[in-house]
Amino acid sequence: MVRYYADVHRTKRNGEGYRMTYSTDGITFKYVDSFSEFPAGLGDQVFVDTIPLIHTDGVTYLLRRGVEVYYLRRLTLTEKIREEFKLPKTARGDVRALMRIGDRWFRRVTEDFLVLRRMILVYRSLLKTHQQLLNKYKALSDAERNVLKPAIIIIEEQMDALARQIAVEAGKRYPAYNRIVDELGLAGRISAMEALAELVVYLDPSKGFRKTKNLVGLFKPIRGRKKIYSGCLRKALQRLTASANNTSPPQLTVRMEKEVLLRVWRIYRMEALGRLAMPAQG
Repeated sequence: MVRYYADVHRTKRNGEGYRMTYSTDGITFKYVDSFSEFPAGLGDQVFVDTIPLIHTDGVTYLLRRGVEVYYLRRLTLTEKIREEFKLPKTARGDVRALMRIGDRWFRRVTEDFLVLRRMILVYRSLLKTHQQLLNKYKALSDAERNVLKPAIIIIEEQMDALARQIAVEAGKRYPAYNRIVDELGLAGRISAMEALAELVVYLDPSKGFRKTKNLVGLFKPIRGRKKIYSGCLRKALQRLTASANNTSPPQLTVRMEKEVLLRVWRIYRMEALGRLAMPAQG
């Protein structure tokens, strides 16, 4: 088994495209322009700092060749390790930093994750654009609103169609998903079902509930330290919680969010451990 550590960075040519600087020993470095070009084979492992959306197919190709691919859970760790060991702020320096980060900070990638991740990131982009247009819509006159409203309706239709696709894929690829939908009474609530898919795809059932809460920012900040968590997952949890409790976002409380997250985590974890397959006693 060979371990490859790679720093993924944009090329200098107009900032378009990516290049991967990689090494197996921290001494000799090589470069590839696509994940499919890695010389890794069956049983080898590739550790990267990030996986650009455009390279989803390349990573999928590696997985199908029997290569294990891992990405860094928290990008800020690279800078922290680089400063700690006084490494240069270069691609080679970042590769050496990755080699010093413990395995627990990397997450193994699956093809199911990649497929849903690509769809979810597109949905997030539509959601962001939709919110921006709504904010502008509120500040316009009635005549100007009539011009902008059709664009908002089109994006809403696109979001609805994509959310349905995400829900279908999540149900196929993650056994716990459909059970959680039934448990929370989400059937037919497309936005909430998409939000649940985000959580199911990004949560790690092997982690305890405390770490799961930390991932979405449900913890008290420590004075003097920056509160680091996934803002996108927190927003997904809020959308899910609002729907599950039949309330509006302004009325949400942290307690409500924790209760919904706990229900999701319990079912997801039980499914991962195989407990749901046990026959009923009676």
